[in-house]
Amino acid sequence: MKWNITSVAAACIVVGVAGFLAGKMTRGTVVKSEADLLIERSRVVMNQRGDSSDSRSATSARPIRPGSRSIATFEERLDNMEEIIRGENPLDRGRAMLSWIDSLAPDEFESAVERFRELGPTQNRMGEYAMLLTAWAELDPTAALAYTTEKTRGGMATGTVLTAWASRDPEAAIAWAKANHEGDEANPYMIGIIRGMVETDPARATELLQDLPFSGERGRALQAMIPHLMEMGTEGAKNWIAGLTDEKLRDGATARLAEEMAKKDPSGTAEWLLSNLGENSTRSVDEVFSEWAKTDKAAALDSFEKLPEGDARSRAFRGLVISDARENPQAAIALMDSYPQDVTDRTVQHVIWSSFDKNPDVAASQIGKIQDEGSRNRMYDRALNAWLSRDPAGAKTWINSANLPPDVVQKLDFGNQP
Repeated sequence: MKWNITSVAAACIVVGVAGFLAGKMTRGTVVKSEADLLIERSRVVMNQRGDSSDSRSATSARPIRPGSRSIATFEERLDNMEEIIRGENPLDRGRAMLSWIDSLAPDEFESAVERFRELGPTQNRMGEYAMLLTAWAELDPTAALAYTTEKTRGGMATGTVLTAWASRDPEAAIAWAKANHEGDEANPYMIGIIRGMVETDPARATELLQDLPFSGERGRALQAMIPHLMEMGTEGAKNWIAGLTDEKLRDGATARLAEEMAKKDPSGTAEWLLSNLGENSTRSVDEVFSEWAKTDKAAALDSFEKLPEGDARSRAFRGLVISDARENPQAAIALMDSYPQDVTDRTVQHVIWSSFDKNPDVAASQIGKIQDEGSRNRMYDRALNAWLSRDPAGAKTWINSANLPPDVVQKLDFGNQP
C-alpha cells in the first residue's frame, strides 16, 4: 500500500492521544516532533516502495521484525502486531506500526482491525489504531466504513476513516455521508469529513460546517477546525469568523477561538471579544481574563473595572480571581473582598475547589460566602467530608472552631474520631 502523507498527518490529528497530541485540541498543540517523525517515516516507506506495479510484492519481502512475510503466516504477523502495540515507547510503536501496516494486503485489513480491537484499543494505543484505520481507508474506504459502522461505537473509528477519505476524495466521502444518513438532524459523518478537508479546502469545509443545523455535531465539527484556524493567525481567524452567516455559529466560533487566541494575545483578544459578545462568547470572558492576568494583571484589572454591570463583568472578575486561586488563594480572597458586589457563588466555588488540595482550611473558610443556602450546605457537605477522610484531626479542629450550623455538622461523617 502506498501511504499518502496527508492521510498520515490526518491520523495524527484525529486521535489526539497516544504520542500524537499532547492534551486536548482545545487546550494543547500538536507535538510536532513526534508527528514529523512519523510522517518522515511514511516518506521513507513510499520511497522504498516506488511507483512500480510490483511494489507490493517488493515491500512484502522486506523484514518487519526478525523473519519476513515470505516465511511468516498471517497469524504470526498478527502476533507481531500485538508485540508492537504492547511497546512502551510511542515513537517506536509508531515507526514499527507504519512498517507493519505497509506489509498488509487489501484483504487482510479487516482481520487486522478485528485483532487490534480484541487486544483493546486503549487510550495509549489509539494512535496505532488510527494509523491502521487510515491505511485501510486509503485502500478501500467503503469496506472500512461498512466495518466501522457495523462493528464499532462512539464514532471515532468511522470519523477516522472519513477524515482520511475526505483528505483525498472529498466529494466521494460527502456523497457516502449523505447516502448513509437519514432524517433532518445534523449528519454526524460530516465531522470527520470537515476535519479531513479543512487543510486542503477550507472554504468547502466551512460551507459544510454552515450547512449543519445547530447541534452538538456542529460544535464538534467546529472544534475540529480550530487547529487550522489558529494556523491562519489572529486576523485570519477573526476574518473567518466575521464571514460566517449563521449568528449562532459565529458566536460559538468567537467563544472557542477567543480561548485559543488569548494564549498568545490576551489583551487584544479581550478587546475583540468584548466587542463581539453573544450568549456563548460571553461564557469565554473568564478564560480570556484569566489568561490576561497571568501576563499583566494590572491591565486586566483596569479593563475589568471599566466594564458595566452584567454577566461579562462578573465573568471577567471570576477570571481574575481564578488566576490566583490555586497558587495564591489569599490573593484571590483579598480580590474578592475588594469587589464584593462582583462576587458570584460560582466565583466562590472556583476559589474553594482550586485551593482545597493545598489549603483546605483557607478553602473551607470561604464556603460561608456562598449566597444560595442549598449550594452552601452542599459545599460544606462535600468539602468537609472530603477533608475528614483525608485529614480527620485537622478537619475536626477547624470544624470545632468554625461555629457551623447544627444541621451542617449533623451530616458530617466523623468516623471514629473522638
